[in-house]
Amino acid sequence: MKISIIIPCYNEKNTLEILIDKVKSKCNLEHEIIVVDDFSNDGSREVLKNINHKIDKIILNEKNFGKGYSIRRGYENAIGDIIIIQDADLEYDPSDYETLLNPIIEGHADVVYGSRFVSAKETRVLYFWHTLGNKFLTIFSNMFSNLNLSDMECCYKVFKREVMSGLNLQENRFGFEPEFTAKIAKLDIRIFEVGVKYYGRKYSEGKKITWKDGFSAIRCIIKYNLF
Repeated sequence: MKISIIIPCYNEKNTLEILIDKVKSKCNLEHEIIVVDDFSNDGSREVLKNINHKIDKIILNEKNFGKGYSIRRGYENAIGDIIIIQDADLEYDPSDYETLLNPIIEGHADVVYGSRFVSAKETRVLYFWHTLGNKFLTIFSNMFSNLNLSDMECCYKVFKREVMSGLNLQENRFGFEPEFTAKIAKLDIRIFEVGVKYYGRKYSEGKKITWKDGFSAIRCIIKYNLF
C-alpha cells in the first residue's frame, strides 16, 4: 500500500522545509511527497529547489490558481493507493497520520476527515469568530449533505484513490472543501472522522483564508449539494 501526500503551497518559505522533514519522519508507510507550488512569490520556489532531493514530485503552477486547483494537479500526478491532503503551513501535524490512516487501513473507511473540534489533543486558542464561522459552515453543509461532520473545513482529508476519480471537482480555491464534501456525500462510501492537533496561525503569521472565502463556501454548499 502506497500513500501519496499532496502538499499545496503558496508563500510558505518559512515552514516548507520543516514540514517536509516532519512528513518524512512521521509517515512510516511507503509514500511519495508531491508539492504543488501555486506561483509563490516569497522565495518558496527557491526553497523547493534547494530541498528537491527530499521531495518525489514538484509541480509549479504557471500562475496563482488556488488550493483546489493545486490539489487536482497533485492528484493527477499521484500514484498512491491512499491520498493525504497536507497544508504546508504547519497548522496541522503529520504525527496524526497514523490516526488518520488507521480507519482506511483496517478496512472500516473509504474517506477520513480530521477534526479540530473533537480532539483531546493540543489545539491553539485563536479567533472566536473564525471558529464560529467554521462551525456554521459545517452545520450548513451537514444540513444539505445529511452528514454529521464536526469540521468540514479541516485540511486533513484522507481517502482511497478511487474515491476522487469520478468526482469531477471544479473549485480552484478553498471551495474544494465544501465541494468535495458535497460530492462524496452522494456516493455509497464509508466516511469517518478523527480528532487531530491544530496549531493555527494568526493573519500576521501568514494565515490566508478570509471572510470572502466563507461566502464562497456557502455558494459551494448550495451549488454542489443541490445540483
